[in-house]
Amino acid sequence: MAKSKMLQVDTTERNAVRIGLYERVSTDAQAEEGYSIEIQRERLEAYVKSMADQPESIRHYTDDGFSGGNIQRPGLEQLIMDIEGGLVTHVIVYKLDRLSRSQKDTLHLIEDIFIPHNVSFISVQESFNTATAFGRAVIGILSVFAQLERENIYERTRSGMQKRIENGYWMGGHTIPFGYNYDAGKGTIVPNADAEIVKKIFELYIGGESEASLAEKFHLCHDRHVHAILNREAYTGVIRYKGETYPGIHEPLISEDIFRTARKCMRERSAKKLVTKTSHLFTGLLECGICGAKMRYQKWGKQGDKIYCYSQQKSKPYLIRDPDCDNHKINAAELEEIVLNDIFSMAVEYEENGESENHKPVKSTMEVLQEQLKVVENKLRRLYNLYAESGDEYLLETIGQRKKEIEQLKEQIEEEKRREELQGDAVGIQEKIKTIAGVWDLLSQKERIAAVRSIVEKIVVTYDAVEIVYKI
Repeated sequence: MAKSKMLQVDTTERNAVRIGLYERVSTDAQAEEGYSIEIQRERLEAYVKSMADQPESIRHYTDDGFSGGNIQRPGLEQLIMDIEGGLVTHVIVYKLDRLSRSQKDTLHLIEDIFIPHNVSFISVQESFNTATAFGRAVIGILSVFAQLERENIYERTRSGMQKRIENGYWMGGHTIPFGYNYDAGKGTIVPNADAEIVKKIFELYIGGESEASLAEKFHLCHDRHVHAILNREAYTGVIRYKGETYPGIHEPLISEDIFRTARKCMRERSAKKLVTKTSHLFTGLLECGICGAKMRYQKWGKQGDKIYCYSQQKSKPYLIRDPDCDNHKINAAELEEIVLNDIFSMAVEYEENGESENHKPVKSTMEVLQEQLKVVENKLRRLYNLYAESGDEYLLETIGQRKKEIEQLKEQIEEEKRREELQGDAVGIQEKIKTIAGVWDLLSQKERIAAVRSIVEKIVVTYDAVEIVYKI
């Protein structure tokens, strides 16, 4: 009721001055340099006292510890609500960048919030207000420099991060490897109680244990967690940053020789997934299309083998993805016939295509990513040229987006390099497919398993539907 009553009064007293004083500080350093909330408040109140029109009311809107890079701040959001409710006629800040460091946000607040609601915006330090055309023009110019300063801060931060890593310090409190904690005082990572588990994982994996058995033994969530540990070079005492390796000051958990040996084992096991103790044709390739778990063969009386989801087998809880998975149990012989028929039909198709297929270049994922990177880098260069010619500040946002795209593509390229290293060389898969049908009857079961695994990435079973994902 109180708010409703105030709104009713505002509609009748149109000339009343109701001031909103906005104060913001993002860091303790800013407070020490003369931007503290108390100093801003004191100077704003002094300015109000010097105004010719004394205000009917004064409201303080404060954001302590919030960045000026965006407008998602509680104090500012409350100010906007009160402006829209007619409770504020003037907004006063000590300095322009207290309102925002973003040109886009500054202009949005002035043109979309303040002016439509007949609110004057005053900056004490810069001595202007938006009640005049000159004030509105000046604020647009000054906001450009606020934006530039923000980008300079960002560049300095990135440069500082690079220097920090070059000196061996960790990248901050995120992406901490399993087996370490981040020590903010030392600026690096230190071993914790799980460090011994990391050492044992490398030792046992090199000794022949699988990722799945190690995940179960050490109560880790999944074999992919073990896989990530075995690929983490930070355990040797180094830091990987933007594709480069730097010596770290943190304590290594394993030697470089152990890490290289483990990586060699991973490559060998990946390339020789072909070598297996099982006689089942698709063991290790089957995936449940309902929950994403692996699938297995099981004897099913006189009906032969069935294939079913590991989520339906309670004896291996670490392989369960969804205990309520209702995927069908499928006859193994029927599934094998479906997949082999598809492989053989591809072989016939490749053979019929002849020369044209042989000479048709097959682009790798790496080539596609590198081509995309070149395209985006060319776009970025053109944007820089446009910005140099026009000085159009709105191009900065697009430039920032292109920079992010380049970073993402570089990360994908690094990930693809690691995947290729583990997966091995897949060159010649087309030729393998072309020849497999003609020699199938001459192959032993182990040779057949090896041939299928050399061309098939995985087989996804969803109820009675089958999807074959080839390595090509």
